[in-house]
Amino acid sequence: MSECLHIIVKGRVQGVYFRVYTQKQAVKLGVRGFVRNLANGDVEIVAGGAPDVMQQFLAWCRRGPILAKVEELVVNPHLPEQVLVGFEIL
Repeated sequence: MSECLHIIVKGRVQGVYFRVYTQKQAVKLGVRGFVRNLANGDVEIVAGGAPDVMQQFLAWCRRGPILAKVEELVVNPHLPEQVLVGFEIL
């Protein structure tokens, strides 16, 4: 069984390579989806994978790369409009 999540990461998460490191972590874990910056300074992630893998991915998102300061993670179930393949930076 697979789950898909919509994640908003708040804090100091732009300009600290958050998207690049998110992609590396996703590829390492086999998570599919995408990451992108939002105009308000947050980072948006849509990610799918096995539930245990998604818990590992969320744990990483709560920390982020060393220069990031994650203040809040907003996580909701998500139904993707298309099949997620690979993990892209948008």
